[in-house]
Amino acid sequence: MIIDLSGTTAIVTGSTGGIGFAIAKGLAEAGSTVVVCGREQGRVDATLAALSTTRAGVQARGVVADLASAAGCRTLIGAELQADILVNNLGIYGLKDFFEVSDEDWEEILQTNVMSSIRLSRHYAQGMRNRGWGRIQFISSESAANIPVDMVHYGLSKAALQGLSRGLAKVLAGSGVTVNSILPGPTRTESVTAFIAQMAAKRGITPTEMETLFLREGRPSSLIRRFASPEEVANLCVYAASRQASATTGAALRVEGGIIESIV
Repeated sequence: MIIDLSGTTAIVTGSTGGIGFAIAKGLAEAGSTVVVCGREQGRVDATLAALSTTRAGVQARGVVADLASAAGCRTLIGAELQADILVNNLGIYGLKDFFEVSDEDWEEILQTNVMSSIRLSRHYAQGMRNRGWGRIQFISSESAANIPVDMVHYGLSKAALQGLSRGLAKVLAGSGVTVNSILPGPTRTESVTAFIAQMAAKRGITPTEMETLFLREGRPSSLIRRFASPEEVANLCVYAASRQASATTGAALRVEGGIIESIV
């Protein structure tokens, strides 16, 4: 299968690192003109430089905005009025006891993980529908199905994205626009690597040992028994964005290594 996205424009939020960068690179390799989004000019510039060797890299462009706010979303929309592909990847997480999660904490994670996706999808989906083609993705998590006891706020935000994804797919039924959620599992991104290193230091073990322990204690149902790479997640996202994926919509697409104990 040859995926060719030339002639399309793709917006990937939170794309200056981790899974977002891997998705942006994968889409650019397939020929899509990628719009990189981040809060810091330096990181956006570095990402554009890293994309310059891809098939469509010279066409990539960046927008600096804090998409966790309504104003930041307006900044992006003002700079990029239309898109053919929207990947809502922006998200934050963090361990915290449920009883210590303040109203401010809830507001931050909902504005970042959920409202940014709502605001951008509300705008870009209309143009896609009018043109008769488009792809919208919400990067959820296996934590949406297996709510972590130490990250209830995160799990709830990711479950909300799956509800949003399915609902929007129904709104856009028959329009030529597909909408799907993507469910990664533990993925070896820069932030997760740092997170694991901190946990390892507290226990007096190596990061490699901590990864194994993390899976054994927190994700014992993992079938691959390792962390995924960002590229493995991006591969599924690129396919879901392709023209070949035209009959895949309203779905929760898993790339979580078999953690979720369900056959449907």
